[in-house]
Amino acid sequence: MQVFLRVKRRPPSKPSCKPSQVAAVLVSVLMLAATGVTRAQGFIDPVDWKEIDVAPPPAFDMAKLVTFDVTLNSALTYGVDPASVTISKVDGVVRYVLVAYSASGAKNVMYDGLRCSTGEVKTYARYMPDGRWVPVTDPQWRSVFDTTTAKHSLRLARAGVCVAGAPVGTVKELVAKLKSPPLKFAD
Repeated sequence: MQVFLRVKRRPPSKPSCKPSQVAAVLVSVLMLAATGVTRAQGFIDPVDWKEIDVAPPPAFDMAKLVTFDVTLNSALTYGVDPASVTISKVDGVVRYVLVAYSASGAKNVMYDGLRCSTGEVKTYARYMPDGRWVPVTDPQWRSVFDTTTAKHSLRLARAGVCVAGAPVGTVKELVAKLKSPPLKFAD
């Protein structure tokens, strides 16, 4: 036995949205989609980008480091001295003193720059045991996704130093993000 149902068609109704509202929603959706595409493809950097002349490394205080984990069960503790952090409004680079130290007291101290727009890091200088900074000869930008040399930079970027491919607004905001919640290994 076959049953046929009659479907009564309703007359077309008036749209519930005005054309200007539809256009606004469409523009919003397209902007969100573009943001997702940008983030999926990596970071976008202006073609005419130029780095500023970098000042000498600032002093740092081991007692004031904001520490964080880079890998699970790492023998090293990593920290950034908040007083050393700068955000350049000209070239968009976040610069900071990074300290990696072991329980035995051995430490590596670097003056690094992080380009949120490209996902790259550069080491400008290294701190020597005798208390002086030695500039890196021909420093080069390298990807924060290079798992052998830039894990600490990737962790910092993900912890809130970089937001949607740009540095967080101010140094005060950046330091607050680093301090709370504490940077612990979560990957």
